[in-house]
Amino acid sequence: MTAVMEPPHATSSGKNIVQAREVTRIFKRDSFEVLALDRATLDIAEGEFLALMGPSGSGKTTLLNLIAAIDHPTSGELLVRGENAFLHSDKEIARWRNEHIGYVFQTFNLIPVLTAFENVELPLLLTHLSKAERKEHVLTALKLVGLEDRVDHLPKQLSGGQEQRVAIARALVTDPTLILADEPTGDLDSHSASEVLEILKRLNHDFHKTIVMVTHDPHAASFAHTIRHLEKGQLLPV
Repeated sequence: MTAVMEPPHATSSGKNIVQAREVTRIFKRDSFEVLALDRATLDIAEGEFLALMGPSGSGKTTLLNLIAAIDHPTSGELLVRGENAFLHSDKEIARWRNEHIGYVFQTFNLIPVLTAFENVELPLLLTHLSKAERKEHVLTALKLVGLEDRVDHLPKQLSGGQEQRVAIARALVTDPTLILADEPTGDLDSHSASEVLEILKRLNHDFHKTIVMVTHDPHAASFAHTIRHLEKGQLLPV
């Protein structure tokens, strides 16, 4: 693994990182079927910052979870970097996800008894990096989000905005192919939300990270290059 988050030396190749073709997801609940995503076709280019917008229940998070291989499509084809992760075993998918996907949740999902450093280090425990190499990656990631002075703080000692910045550091510490953010500013005040959005913008602009962000906030969506809307499980035309 290379040093985390080194600025790129070249511009985008123009290749598609994500290719979704007629992807459908149906959830079965008792005798009912819920069509969460309906034949979604989408290309996401390398280096793109894409915002997915739509009302609650429109399929935004479902699509994000399918890209992350957290959930399986009912039908259709979904490739990330030209690879169908669903052809592998659960163990191999988990390893693939740890390498290629950085996920930022609305509710932070930090472990309360672990420090900021330890929370960010968690994805690296699944790699073959040495302790010294892990430390270098973690400190670099925390510095990128402006929290190098909070490494020993527990989540309860941090503000909501700082917790989300730790969560972003955890998402990028493995230098993933994709950063997926599900309502990353939903639980934050306007000032903290702006700080988080500026960090995502910098990761995209300066480090050429491909970002897919689910949001209902037009202001948050304005930070993206492209905005796509979903309604009732359907991805609306551009």
